[in-house]
Amino acid sequence: MPNTTNKVVNLRMEVISRIAKLFWEEKLVEEIDKIPYIMRPRDFKEMSRCCLYKDRAILRDRILAILGVRLEDHPDDSIPLAHFAEKALVDSQPNWPFLTVCDVACHGCGKARYFVSDACQNCVARSCQSACHFGAISIVNGRSFIDPNKCRNCGMCHAACPYQAIVHLNVPCEGACPVQCIHKGESGRAEIDFDKCTSCGRCMQACPFGAVMERSEVLEVLITLSSSAHVTALVAPAIAGQFKGGLTRIVTALKKLGFDEVIEVAAGADVTSEREAREFVEHMQEGKSFMTTSCCPAYVEAVRRHAPELLPYVSNTKTPMHYTAEISRQRNPETVNVFIGPCVAKRTEGLNDPLIDFVLTFSEVEALFISKDIDVATCEEAELEHPSGAGRGYAITGGVAAAVKKMVGDKYEVKPILINGLTTKALKTMVAYTKGKCPGNLIEVMTCPGGCVGGAGVFADPASATRLVDKFAQSSPGAAPRILPPTTK
Repeated sequence: MPNTTNKVVNLRMEVISRIAKLFWEEKLVEEIDKIPYIMRPRDFKEMSRCCLYKDRAILRDRILAILGVRLEDHPDDSIPLAHFAEKALVDSQPNWPFLTVCDVACHGCGKARYFVSDACQNCVARSCQSACHFGAISIVNGRSFIDPNKCRNCGMCHAACPYQAIVHLNVPCEGACPVQCIHKGESGRAEIDFDKCTSCGRCMQACPFGAVMERSEVLEVLITLSSSAHVTALVAPAIAGQFKGGLTRIVTALKKLGFDEVIEVAAGADVTSEREAREFVEHMQEGKSFMTTSCCPAYVEAVRRHAPELLPYVSNTKTPMHYTAEISRQRNPETVNVFIGPCVAKRTEGLNDPLIDFVLTFSEVEALFISKDIDVATCEEAELEHPSGAGRGYAITGGVAAAVKKMVGDKYEVKPILINGLTTKALKTMVAYTKGKCPGNLIEVMTCPGGCVGGAGVFADPASATRLVDKFAQSSPGAAPRILPPTTK
């Protein structure tokens, strides 16, 4: 069973595994319309929403997203799922955007705000009033009251209250978005502004109702695996923290699934480290105050769309995914490259890289394993190639900076800064560094807190995954001492 307590992730994996099982059995078109009814039969007792029928409607939309349909196009509910499956089997290609919103599933959360709970004691100190610089707090009926028309959501009253009586009501998807591209439409449901979106997937990961969905490439990969084509899996370093049994058994499991070859993306990371180290030294010799790493496509997209002042400071070195795809094509020019990773944003990068054919997330791969009853932990161990431990450490915060620092050696002093989870504030801070003194000279940016192990496509607990990946990296030859992020209090 999947190693996750997130029932939204479990739900998506169950849908994918059912679709995949029908595909393997050559019954997809004939049986796909039954999935919502099989998953939510008439006597089902644990509905996730208000009623059986809404649950089924959401499952239908989830199936459409997995088939690659964009839900904003509002496909007619009267059209059978079989129609979309039949079309996807003969005419399905990855296309942007990869995120889509299911308005049926959206909870329509209220506006993010601070409010006073019943825990307010009407204390004499009036710390909340003193902390508010906007005159938004008064005493009404023996209790603090926040005037929503004056409140600026600064949170100072929340921090000042000795009873923690002032509560912040969060809107998870909006709060998670580092570039503020998700908002409520006229209907009160979530909408994504794709002119601003960087495809990081953090809104999808944050929504506790699973309303933000990912348009999958699973079906395209299934079609390819069942064909005569040679298919190579490019596995990101974070995979070592996802499955019990370790990478040697994961390789065997992927080959049981139908992949002909498996290459660690850590091999490409070693190329990135070498070239990025060289570029870093060049930046320093040119007199630039700092350089940022380029491994996270969501960060690079955030710079392009929201902080163009940072573009001259972004490394031009290609990502480990790209260099691993190059290695794969050098070995077999005809192979189909399928990147397997933790990141939704990699779908966008893959769409723009001619060396990448498809992208799967770890949770999608786990669903495919389930569909074929493949238990990674019981698979035989395969022989691994030998990328460096530094490359295998790319998946965790501090790992990229450590690898580049090790490669730079004594050519130049590397003073790393770690952005452990991209935010609007972090972007503004980095822009300020372009105009003033930067406290370091190599800025590693991880869009997801914790690094790739915390990406929107994972299913394992990020803390446990971090320990496993770090242990694997540090036990490999050529490991780099990981630069740890500062402790947040």
